Amino acid sequence: MTISTAQIDSLRRAVAVGLTALHRPEPVTPNEWLNEHYYLPKESSYQEGRWESLPFQVAIVNAMGNDDLREVNFIKSARVGYSKVLLGVTAYLIEHKKRNGGIYLPTDSDADNFMKTHVEPTIRDVPPLLAIAPWSGKRHRDNTLGIKRFSNGRGLWVMGGKAARAYREKSFDYVMYDELSSFDEDIEKEGSPTFLGDKRIEGSTFPKSIRGSTPKTKGHCQIERAASESPHFLRFHVPCPHCGEFQFLKWGGADCAFGMKWEKGNPKTAYYCCEHNGCAIEQSDLVQVAGVWICDNTGLTTKDGIDWFDDKGQPTDTPDSVTFHIWTAYSPFTTWGRVAVDFYKAKDDRGKLKTFTNTTLGETFDDTEGTKLEWEQVAARREVYTAEVPLPALYLSAGVDVQDDRIEGEITGWSTGEESWVLHYFRLYGDPGKQLLWDKLREQLTQQYTRADGQLMDIKIACIDSGGHYTDEVYTFCKPRPMQWIPIKGASIYGKPIANFPRKRTRKGVYLTEVGTDNAKDVIYGRLVTVPSSLDGNNPGYRHHPIAEWADDDYFKGLTCEVKKVDFVKGKRVYRWVNPSHARNEPTDCAVYSLAACRIGQQHFGWNLNQPRPTLEPEPKPIKPAQQPPPTNKAASSWMGNTNRGGWL
Repeated sequence: MTISTAQIDSLRRAVAVGLTALHRPEPVTPNEWLNEHYYLPKESSYQEGRWESLPFQVAIVNAMGNDDLREVNFIKSARVGYSKVLLGVTAYLIEHKKRNGGIYLPTDSDADNFMKTHVEPTIRDVPPLLAIAPWSGKRHRDNTLGIKRFSNGRGLWVMGGKAARAYREKSFDYVMYDELSSFDEDIEKEGSPTFLGDKRIEGSTFPKSIRGSTPKTKGHCQIERAASESPHFLRFHVPCPHCGEFQFLKWGGADCAFGMKWEKGNPKTAYYCCEHNGCAIEQSDLVQVAGVWICDNTGLTTKDGIDWFDDKGQPTDTPDSVTFHIWTAYSPFTTWGRVAVDFYKAKDDRGKLKTFTNTTLGETFDDTEGTKLEWEQVAARREVYTAEVPLPALYLSAGVDVQDDRIEGEITGWSTGEESWVLHYFRLYGDPGKQLLWDKLREQLTQQYTRADGQLMDIKIACIDSGGHYTDEVYTFCKPRPMQWIPIKGASIYGKPIANFPRKRTRKGVYLTEVGTDNAKDVIYGRLVTVPSSLDGNNPGYRHHPIAEWADDDYFKGLTCEVKKVDFVKGKRVYRWVNPSHARNEPTDCAVYSLAACRIGQQHFGWNLNQPRPTLEPEPKPIKPAQQPPPTNKAASSWMGNTNRGGWL
């Protein structure tokens, strides 16, 4: 049988491909590999052509391919080439390191689009990848939208990260997250995406987790969260071309002596003002090739992501986890004048300013409305109560929050104009599914308090949270006293009344009341800001707190932890109270429920908080003995009036 030349060539290629799994190339750094082999496809690049790492990209690229680094976080603005870096490092890990990997994107459609517009053109245009992808451009079982299997035995999975199933039954050497801030915070109640995805690399010899994203809202941003878990936060410091002092570029601001500046009314003239000596730096004068990455927290430094040095300049071990931050000012793909013009367009529009902050400055946007209430300021106004219940209090209410392992509650006294005194705060630990804990709550709510004038006072109304996992238990507890113990459920919708007490009982025999939590928090937080000129007179709405063991730092942190943020629902601006610090906010909830109880008392049970404040009656003056009245008959009158006569006078 005669074998043609074409058949021999085909056999030779097949053998060469088969032997690639045994080939061990000379080790090169990720940056060296990218500069030699990586090519930017026309479909997804500003400019088609060979790759050459920018100065600030060198350390990031090498860190992503460094076997000693387990976690790399990259907080970035737009126009700094993150997606290209991600693809280039992926190609390096597949071809040079021979590693299996997965790339997660926020949704399935994002993943499909990424595979079509980024991964497939990269395989086509990068020769080392194309050499191990004989199926490129063809229909093949190893060439699908979900996975690419290469002839060296390695594979690349690209998946949407919205469903928990995407994180199961896979074993990777590295996992990457593109636009992490757009992922759901909790994937189908199984955990965060990085927690689930990083489980896939636990068996690898050199596990690698790479997370990158443009940040979003402060307090709810997952790349911010990932960065907070890393001990090293690095920024790119560059020398001033005039004085030589190193600094990382900052936006600055109108009231800042350094940062981006421009001639008044002409943002296109933007330049950078050196923070050390006030030197005016033009973008074309900036020498980034001399830049170095320095950690804000520890002083750790690196120039190339391979060699690391401590804050004294001495060589040190490669860290386990690092975070890089870079923003548009370093990018050669735009000008500082363009950045300033973008700011001019955005500065008077909150929505546009958020976009500018995220995509240009590479920072999270604080969308809270107004100034955050500081817990120290409220705690500093604690008072010494002269009695268990200060005399102005007319009625007592309670707000109770039910958690999975405890019940917390606030007892409040109310007076004229809804001036209030927090009398007690309790935490009862136990299982809400068992009667013992509810017996403890009953003891708290049936306790009597003594007012300054000696009057014994009962808790008239208690609002108890029924919106958790123990709804039936709350109903059972409230049913014996339906007009006094009232189950509530929160409604986080503006415009809802603070307490919407129903006309009839439910089939469970209780008056289930809807509480407008956002409106209630508006009232409470507004009152916490109030500083009265004097505590002696009337202070309508003011909320008093005592000096007590329970009124500690944790209590006041929980009472002031929430902030008001603006959101957009179907194009409409709406406001929400959120807990960005994830602090224990039960004191806030209990204050809301106690206020709801006060409103129910006024609207349905005759509480009169418009009457004058009660005061202690003054001590009665001793009554002097009355003088003997003069006699009315003449004989007595004659005898009494004669003082010269003998007698008892």
